[in-house]
Amino acid sequence: MNSAGLLADAFERIHETVHAVVEGLPPDDLNARLDKDANSIAWLVWHLTRVQDDHIADAAGTEQLWFQDWGPRFDLPLERGSTGYGHTSAQVASVRVTSAGLLLGYFDAVHGRTMEFVRGLDGHALDRVVDDAWSPPVTLGVRLVSVISDDLQHAGQAAFVRGSLQRR
Repeated sequence: MNSAGLLADAFERIHETVHAVVEGLPPDDLNARLDKDANSIAWLVWHLTRVQDDHIADAAGTEQLWFQDWGPRFDLPLERGSTGYGHTSAQVASVRVTSAGLLLGYFDAVHGRTMEFVRGLDGHALDRVVDDAWSPPVTLGVRLVSVISDDLQHAGQAAFVRGSLQRR
């Protein structure tokens, strides 16, 4: 398996986990918080999708899907470019969805763009510096692994929330 195939496999695992968590849940469960400061499934999946959208668009030199179509559909009371990074408890609470379909629609659109991007990469592309604000500078390979790691953690957290809600 080449590096593009390895990355594609990792992003497919995120896709499978997110669908397993979100499918079949009503809005009340998607938006539920286990305590007043906890993250909801809606926030966790929205956040992991926003970060992936932001980072893949930046690496590919394209506009985020959020800015094209999805932001207005969610109609969240947040700054236009918000990804959830550094959100307060009140901001987390403001990320509410009306349906699993809306949340999965955005996630699937971003996932499709991500898969198209990573499948087109060769090993040398992963060495390209995408962020020189860090020391050492961040390469595309490091950025993609970071997105995968973050997304898998948040998808796992969302699965935990779903399991907790089902045991109530």
